[in-house]
Amino acid sequence: MIKRLECRIFGRVQFVMFRDFAKRKADELELVGTVENMADGTVFVVAEGDGAKLEELLGHLKKGPLFANVLSIEANWFPPAGVFTDFKILYYGRQN
Repeated sequence: MIKRLECRIFGRVQFVMFRDFAKRKADELELVGTVENMADGTVFVVAEGDGAKLEELLGHLKKGPLFANVLSIEANWFPPAGVFTDFKILYYGRQN
């Protein structure tokens, strides 16, 4: 079943290649969506795709890349919006 995962990751998650890590994992799992650094020091991920693959992505996000220290994740599940065609890193609101 296709679902939407929105999650905010807390901890040492900026300046440790977390966005790149999230994009690589999402691409490997054939998920679509976005990842973005937030002004409060968190990382925000929106991903859509197969529910089992989203659960797998969530598992990766809980660990993070090598130099990250994930303290907690707030994860919420929604019906898919169907607005994404791939997975992008957002740079302060701009898609690149």
